[in-house]
Amino acid sequence: MSDGTTLKILGICGSLRAGSYNMSALRAAQELAPAGMTIDIFDISTIPLYNEDVKAKGFPPVVADLRARIKAADGLLLATPEYNYSTSGVLKNTIDWASRPPEQPFDGKPIALMGASGGALGTARAQYHLRQMFVFLNAHILNRPEVFIGAAPTKFDAEGKLTDQPTRDFVAAMLTSYKAWIAKLR
Repeated sequence: MSDGTTLKILGICGSLRAGSYNMSALRAAQELAPAGMTIDIFDISTIPLYNEDVKAKGFPPVVADLRARIKAADGLLLATPEYNYSTSGVLKNTIDWASRPPEQPFDGKPIALMGASGGALGTARAQYHLRQMFVFLNAHILNRPEVFIGAAPTKFDAEGKLTDQPTRDFVAAMLTSYKAWIAKLR
């Protein structure tokens, strides 16, 4: 946890695609974070597929680092794509690795969700699956505002910058609510 003056949020993107709208949304969140909040993004691209035989020999270094960073963070901001009405396999795999005993780091952790997709619902179903997962892991999910960025190709420019002002305002409002909610949970 931070010293209390600046909230340290760990961002995780559930897409590995180079031009990911979800990574672009996380970068926009970094720009739009309120005073007293920083967002550091963790790259999940090198996390291996979960295998209990590998885990029996110890957490791979990238997983040990992720677990330590989750534990140290004041909160998590997850940006998920939506594949087949659910979250991505790589994000589920990341959660599976990080949540293994002992001392799974999601317990009591404040988490905010967001997601961007080309569809009209903007990852609503994927985010609801994440909510179900985190109930079991005893995390505290921010209930609202929910950030579903639909029609993503019309809201980001060719360089991945979030250019749609109403969406930028909505992300900023969610982060402000998240900051207040983390303070309330303390």
